[in-house]
This record gives sequence, structure tokens and C-alpha cells, in this order.
Amino acid sequence: MVSAHNSAGESPRPSARQVRYELLTLGDELLLGLTANGHLTFIGSQLGRRGALLQRNVTITDEADAIAAQFRESWARADVVITTGGLGPTCDDRTRDALAEVLGRKLVFDPVTEQAITERFSRLGRKMTANNLKQAYVFEGGGVLPNANGTAPGLWLEQDGKVLVMLPGPPNELQPMFTDQVVPRLAALGLLLDRESYVQLRTAGVGESALETKLQPIFDRAGPGLSVAFCAHQGSVDCRVSSPSGALTQSQLEGVAAECVALLGDDFICYGHDSLARVCAELLRTQEKRLAVVETATGGLLAQAFTEVCGACKFFAGGVVCCSNDAKMQLLDVPECLLMQHGAVSDEAAVAMATGAAETLGADYALAVTGFAGAASTGQNGNPIGTIFVALFSPAGVWSKKLSYPGPRPTIKVRAVNAALDWLRRELLRAQRGEATPARRMSAMQ
Repeated sequence: MVSAHNSAGESPRPSARQVRYELLTLGDELLLGLTANGHLTFIGSQLGRRGALLQRNVTITDEADAIAAQFRESWARADVVITTGGLGPTCDDRTRDALAEVLGRKLVFDPVTEQAITERFSRLGRKMTANNLKQAYVFEGGGVLPNANGTAPGLWLEQDGKVLVMLPGPPNELQPMFTDQVVPRLAALGLLLDRESYVQLRTAGVGESALETKLQPIFDRAGPGLSVAFCAHQGSVDCRVSSPSGALTQSQLEGVAAECVALLGDDFICYGHDSLARVCAELLRTQEKRLAVVETATGGLLAQAFTEVCGACKFFAGGVVCCSNDAKMQLLDVPECLLMQHGAVSDEAAVAMATGAAETLGADYALAVTGFAGAASTGQNGNPIGTIFVALFSPAGVWSKKLSYPGPRPTIKVRAVNAALDWLRRELLRAQRGEATPARRMSAMQ
């Protein structure tokens, strides 16, 4: 790795705020719409966290001439060019050769990379075909980014006072390579900040416009050097405070954020980027409690949110997806008479499901989600599509609330999951403080 001044005596690289980044995403599957271009959102967000703006993204075909033409254009004006895809073993993986020709760089065989590829095939119990050795060719004088989750390594090259980063296409390979290897290298060169460029507050229970109105007096006191940005999600809003001009120090930004947190109370979820499920998981771990979930309308999304958290077995007892009444009765002991009288989508059914999940799975807390998330205009008993009932079982009692989320099915499901998670989070916070939960049916938080 070279310093900001290279050995040829070229001019120093620009500061992190002035660096021009361009991203080339390669693959016919992207242009045909067979695969979503998640690389743009992932890499753009990772650079943005470290104070850099991705100036341009171009998606191009797998044809060598197209790759070479676009790379020449980007290399001529960018400080850092990142490419994704085209590093694999097959005939349509042409990125390495096309860029080597443009740069006038020789590709040399790397025995260390060959060994890594061979060992991976051995661990998987698969026979390695000869074309896989194509992936062991690297830039002469360049660097290799090891790939722990695949056979195609990433490539790193510093030339002409610029940096080229080449990454494989599969997201499960690209993303850890970028965060664990590329970001630290770029930061070490001064091309990215060595920390996040802003302080982010994650909130729930208050809308974007209302959040701004609530926090504006704090922002006004901070002065004109403060920059504020909001980003709304399904059931939560992020607020980022920064000082692009450098007028406010990191300590001052943290002070502004702390004032906001004090004002928000339980509407504050966390600093940074943790999910609601991860925050709930930490509260459950701290209090040594276990959670169970039961779902109909959300089809397993609530359980998935918790199993995405490392070490879920320490706080997550399990989950049940039971769409039919028979499943509710057999798995959770929900009384048939209750379902016949009130319906499967009701306060009473949600409470019975949550109670049954807690008792069956031996949990301290349980969440139940039932509702209408289909495409018809109305559900049963006059309830419109988007009607959701969430129930929470806790050591202090069990309650339910009715929510209304008009919209397409995927949106309804995500919002229902986030509403359930946020309700659990607030109850865990109350328990942590030793506060009693009001013995009444909770109203929906819109």
C-alpha cells in the first residue's frame, strides 16, 4: 500500500471530502433485470458513512469492448474506481483481462491464490475444474483481496495516483470484503474518514416531519455549522447530524445528539445502524429473558428478524407460523370457540396466540401478529386489507392493539413486524426501569 504521495513524486491525493468515486457494476443479469443492483446502495451507503460521495454508477454488459470503453472514461476522471462482477472462472468473466489491457498491466499467476481456491474446493468436497485457475491471475505489482466466501479474489491496484478496486459480484462475497478490507485500506490512504462522518439517531413512534419540528430548537442552538438529514423507513426515522464545513467538532456533534436523545425519550431506538430486532435482543439478554413469536400475516418475517441476530438461541425461544385455525388450536391451544366467535383476525385471537406461544415455548415474552395483508378489498368482519392485530405477552400481563396499514402486501408485512418490535422494545425499557405497564389495551402508534 502506498502513502498519499506515491514513489513517482506525483501530486498528493485529494482529501476524503474531495475524492471522486465511480462505481462500475458489470453483468448482463443486472441490465436484464434478473438481479437487482444492490451493489449501488451498499457501496454508496458505506462510502457515505465515511464522508465520501459516490459520484457516479454505470451498469454495463459483460462484453470486453464495453467494459474497456467505460473504464477508460471513469479512470480518466475518478480518483477511485470500483468494479463489481466479472472476476469468476467462466467465459463471460472478462473484467480482469479488459482492465489489464487498458492499464497496460501484465496479469501474472499467483500461487497463493491458487492454493486458496484449491483448498476451498477441498473443504466443499468438490472437484475443481481447470477453468477455476483463471481466477488466480492478478495484476503484476498489484494487491489481492482474499475472498473468504468464494473462489474469486478481489484485486487492488494503485496507479497514476489513483486506486482501482475490483470485487466479485455475489453480495455475500463482496460485502464483507468491502467492509473488512477495502474501507480500511482507503481510510489508511486518507481517501475515507477513519470514522463515520456523522452521528445518527434511529427513532420510532414519531413521523419525519414531526421529528424535525420536535428537534428544531436544538438544531437552531447549534448554529449554522450543523447539517441535518432525515431518512424515513417503514416504521422508523433516522436523523443524521454532521458538520461538512468542520465548524463543529465530533464532540460538539455528539453533544447535539445527546440533547436530542434526552428530548426523544423512548422514541429513541439507538445510535448508529442497529435494527429494532438487535436492540430488542440486547435488552432481552441484559434482563435474561426469552422471547417467542407467532405469526400469520407476516409469514415468518418476525422470527427471521431475530434469527438474523448473532447468538439468537440465548434469547429467542422460537417461532410458529400458523395460518389455519387448526394449526392455532393444535400448536398453541387457542380455543376453537374463541376463533369461531371472534375470528382469527381479532384482539382476542392475537392475545390467545401470544399466550399460547409463551406457554408452549417456555418464554417470558411473546409477540403475536395476525391480520389481513392480501389483495382483496376487505377482510373479514368488515376489516379492510391492512388491518393488523399485534399482541404482546409479558410477565406483567398480555395486551393487544389494532393497526391499520393500507398498501401493498410487502409494505403491510414489514410495517407490522416493525410495529411489533417497537412495542416489545418499549415494554422491555419499562421493565428495565422497573415501571409498571398500564393495565389497559394499548392504542396503536402510527
